Amino acid sequence: MSRQISFFAAQCNPIVGDIPGNLELARQLLARARSADADMLVLPELFMIGYPPEDLVQKPSAVENCRAAVEVLARDTAGGGTAVLVGAPWADGERLHNSVLLLDDGEIAHRYDKRELPNYGVFDEVRLFDAGEGTLAPIEFRGVKLGIAICEDIWFDRVPKALVEAGAEVLAVPN
Repeated sequence: MSRQISFFAAQCNPIVGDIPGNLELARQLLARARSADADMLVLPELFMIGYPPEDLVQKPSAVENCRAAVEVLARDTAGGGTAVLVGAPWADGERLHNSVLLLDDGEIAHRYDKRELPNYGVFDEVRLFDAGEGTLAPIEFRGVKLGIAICEDIWFDRVPKALVEAGAEVLAVPN
């Protein structure tokens, strides 16, 4: 049986390349989400590095610094309470993804990699990132089957349809 969950959607403007400043902003927003008794703070796509990062994501040190900042923020969720869904570039071996990470109870509990990479106008994600792969399925979060997607993933039927068919009751979609 499902229950209700509450989201604190942070509409904010992280600064491209200011990873320490973006981490501090995330910590401030987490404090606000906690004071609102939210189950989850949802931060924007690629929040930790800022959007659009363009070629900055090709610098291994920038991606490594984002990972370190995400790990710090994960530790801030220790002891339960408000979880965080945060966007960051994420290296997985030789592959680089536009990812969101669910931080809960002091750890990185789940990672989702964007599937639909835009490559038109000002968007150049096909050149910068590898598309996510694997089965699309919701995760169990506080008694709710939560589907996670990123921005353009819901512009086409494939991702949301697969998540709903797999039982997702709610979709969290950082943009």
